[in-house]
Amino acid sequence: MKIFVAGASGVVGRCLLPKLMQAGHEVIGMTRKKEQKHLLEQLGAKAVLADVFDREQMADLLYEMKPVVVIHQLTSLSEGSSAENARIRIEGTRNLVDAAKQANVHKMIAQSISWAYESGPAPASEEVALDLDAPIPRNLTINGVVALEEAVKEIPEYVVLRYGTLYGPATWYDKDGATAEKVRNQEVKATDGVSSFVHVQDAANAAFLALEWSTGTYNIVDDEPAKGTEWLPVYAYALHAPRPEIQSGSSPWERGASNSKAKKECGWELQYPTWRTGFSESLR
Repeated sequence: MKIFVAGASGVVGRCLLPKLMQAGHEVIGMTRKKEQKHLLEQLGAKAVLADVFDREQMADLLYEMKPVVVIHQLTSLSEGSSAENARIRIEGTRNLVDAAKQANVHKMIAQSISWAYESGPAPASEEVALDLDAPIPRNLTINGVVALEEAVKEIPEYVVLRYGTLYGPATWYDKDGATAEKVRNQEVKATDGVSSFVHVQDAANAAFLALEWSTGTYNIVDDEPAKGTEWLPVYAYALHAPRPEIQSGSSPWERGASNSKAKKECGWELQYPTWRTGFSESLR
């Protein structure tokens, strides 16, 4: 199967490409960074340089390549900019979807997030509404997520993967990542806010398996949503960092998410079922 991966040089893309290649697929990996092109070629993909914000370029590229499936893993996580990430989700996704439609792409698999749900007391299922009334600045993220997911649904078959907070190699939670540095400097406090995590390898595997999944939206998170007072001390210990300061309170939307749908309907299995062991294993 010919598969086009947008954002192929990102943390999920780099784990995903080998899985696709080993399964015998013809993979085209897109990156906007010239220095990443060689990496994609080393992984066995046909590498193309392109800018998702260039509508004409994207339309020409997909029309020429004619992939059966497009996998959308575009983010701007390395810069840590919510505004740029929202722009990619809104404008970038719009360009990618329009190009895919013109090229008669059969299916799209897209990366979304699992912390966009409205407030509630328990981990959110996919049936829970997104936080459409979120205040500034959270509304910037929510607006981007809504635009991305609605655009992707225009493709005949689609799978939206609402990832939990990514940890593992090359993520912010890696030993040299931005979050790790802040935790070492005791800049992150352990609160009552609930988070759902997912190891980057499990996130990539879900994107690979989604080639066979039915159209729909799925939370891709581990089995144990947890308060910051639970997970942050475990993470700090794995980093050999000082024990974090405890601070009571949380935001109402910090509720975590449930992975029941992906596990029951799709048979999804996790290599790292919980952050409790995943943090220490990924930081060895």
